[in-house]
Amino acid sequence: MRTIIIDDDKKSATILHKKLQKSGAFMLVGTATSADEGIRLAKETLPEVVFLDVELPDMTGIEAIRQIIDSCDGNSKIVMYTAHNKYMLSAFRNFAFDFLLKPIDDNELQTIISRLQKETDNKEKCLDMKYVRRATGDSLLVQGGETEFQVVTLNDICLFRYNHEQRQWEAVVSGHDTPLTMKRNVNNAVILGIDNRFIQVSQKYIININCLMQLNDNMCSFYPPFDHIDYVNVGRLYRKKIRERFNIL
Repeated sequence: MRTIIIDDDKKSATILHKKLQKSGAFMLVGTATSADEGIRLAKETLPEVVFLDVELPDMTGIEAIRQIIDSCDGNSKIVMYTAHNKYMLSAFRNFAFDFLLKPIDDNELQTIISRLQKETDNKEKCLDMKYVRRATGDSLLVQGGETEFQVVTLNDICLFRYNHEQRQWEAVVSGHDTPLTMKRNVNNAVILGIDNRFIQVSQKYIININCLMQLNDNMCSFYPPFDHIDYVNVGRLYRKKIRERFNIL
């Protein structure tokens, strides 16, 4: 699992890194010593797991949780770790995945590792399509609210984009003046599992490859009726996948 550690105590971060390394389940892709640095690092590396200290120099880890989750489009699991258990309730209220006390107890850490691995295995084996379901053929039944449903064809969907303010994915669909808002349970893995025509090109955008007309300086241009869309840029971490998809020489 791709992992980052955010902790201003370098000794503590090193101890944690060694323990994670010993488990064989984690690949450390970066460390940060402040919340701001950690948020930027999360946005750049898209980690699956973030070990986040609570008491950081610029803001608390509790305050940083939501920004880190948003930076990763809601796909990172946040494990808070601190010497003070008084933060536990606040951590869970702010969507932390788990809570680890310092000094680290190996049994507690192993329990968290097992939970993380189980989550990863479940995600790989079975994508939760509860809120995005196939209707018939190349159509989707999209639940955009508690009682609101829309049936759309796949080729009428130009792209999905992540709305950071709403913390939800939206579908840009032909014939709709405004994007269709997806349920909060829908993440990028669910969308990518709908059909292989959908490919992620940045943290914020998943495009329908059949609607793509050209790439110019990593900027996407689309066929009508989506030719007015001029804001989708292919992120650095996704360019290799695009090249492989099209066998670009």
